[in-house]
Amino acid sequence: MGSGSFLKVVAKNFDVLAGPLVTLVYPLYASIRAIESKSHEDDKQWLTYWVLYSMLTLFELTFAKVIEWLPFWPYAKLIATCWLVLPYFSGAAYVYEHFVRPFFVNQQTVNVWYIPRKEDIFSKPEDILTAAEKYIAENGIHRVDTETTSRKNDKYMIFDHDY
Repeated sequence: MGSGSFLKVVAKNFDVLAGPLVTLVYPLYASIRAIESKSHEDDKQWLTYWVLYSMLTLFELTFAKVIEWLPFWPYAKLIATCWLVLPYFSGAAYVYEHFVRPFFVNQQTVNVWYIPRKEDIFSKPEDILTAAEKYIAENGIHRVDTETTSRKNDKYMIFDHDY
């Protein structure tokens, strides 16, 4: 066994050896340096990277059974991660600005996390207008039309108290 067989083992397992260095070790080091620097640009770069890395990890966990059938996946992930990590390419910023940000910031997207509450007899209304109307009904206070009252400043609502 010489250096040739060692190089074969390294070449065969390059993704296993380089993966953690590219995806974790260097980004951790660069993130610590970014925290300690005065610039906010490097903070944004590495925070964006960690968001994308988390999304990639969630993708891998979700589709693990499918990914194990793809022999090129570790190499594709390594290349993509290099593109995200290396500041020369600014891949993390590009992916975030063009794909992730529009999905989360766009007001026309559907909120998949919204679950309407079921109304039951024990629930209290949380709407402030409903609470105000209930208070007015219980205390006999009613609103007076602001056009019929002569006030200089008609920005305020005028209430007439019935005692």
